[in-house]
Amino acid sequence: MGARKQIPRDLGPVFLVGDALAAGVGPGRLRGRDLERPFHGVRALSQLRESSTDPWDERRAELVRLATAYAPLLRENQFFSHETAIAIWGGPLATHEREELDVSVLGNGSLPRGRGVRGHRASLAATSTRIVQGLRVASFATMWASMGAAMSRDELVALGDYGCRVWRTGENRPHPGRPPLATLAQLEAAATVSRRRGAATLREALPLIRLDAWSPRETATRLLLIDAGLPEPRLNVDVSDAHGDFLACPDLAYPELKIAIEYQGQLHGTQYAMDIERVERLRAEGWIVIQVTSETLRFPNIVARRVHAALIERGWRPEGGTFGLR
Repeated sequence: MGARKQIPRDLGPVFLVGDALAAGVGPGRLRGRDLERPFHGVRALSQLRESSTDPWDERRAELVRLATAYAPLLRENQFFSHETAIAIWGGPLATHEREELDVSVLGNGSLPRGRGVRGHRASLAATSTRIVQGLRVASFATMWASMGAAMSRDELVALGDYGCRVWRTGENRPHPGRPPLATLAQLEAAATVSRRRGAATLREALPLIRLDAWSPRETATRLLLIDAGLPEPRLNVDVSDAHGDFLACPDLAYPELKIAIEYQGQLHGTQYAMDIERVERLRAEGWIVIQVTSETLRFPNIVARRVHAALIERGWRPEGGTFGLR
């Protein structure tokens, strides 16, 4: 058996069957086992895929891979939108189950059809697009506003927190000065430029978006405290020790009361040791540290009661209202 004929490099890792035939690649070669057939009329070179312990990361990577494979089929008035756009922007998804690609068409053009593709129609007046990871995709603000009917208030806030994050300078802060993916003004404009499904949820989420949230779990913790009638904690504020030296940057905190709330994810090795050390340094300086995990987030009332007890211990008293999750 002869050596397998190489695919011309000019075709790239993803290519149309028609382009390959025009480049002299025979039909038999296009049926080779080293080529994937993600969509009708498309071939992609098989590649090893990195595995992740985080199902959200895996789903984002899979959606981006599929979008890259579908990109040669996009027409001039089509772009990736909705959940697929979230994955391309790197944002928090609503679910880690694999679904179809979301492709929108501007104006009255025909909706995309085919296996693994879900078509949407987009208004010219309410849509802007960008090129991200080499893919034509809804702008972050357009994408956020399009999810009003598909996401809960908390999911929309987490997505907005991700896009509007201001990358400040400070001790051990990553990417200082990096511009946000969107601004609050852009999200508001996208949500109100036309009649949208889920407009009420967008309006509810918008004032809860903050500019210094670092993770969806952090956002979820903040929102459950607000819903319980507790004061809103500050996010990722640098705190100092008695000598004025940098002490820590708690996920959420009431600095004037020396109460910190730390979300502990799936940590291993060095990162786990660093987080334990940070907690011990805070406690040594007289801070109350409440640690939250994915397990405790399943029981919001437990988290709220622990924070409420710490606030009371430090002298906080509610100004009317009631305590308890909505």
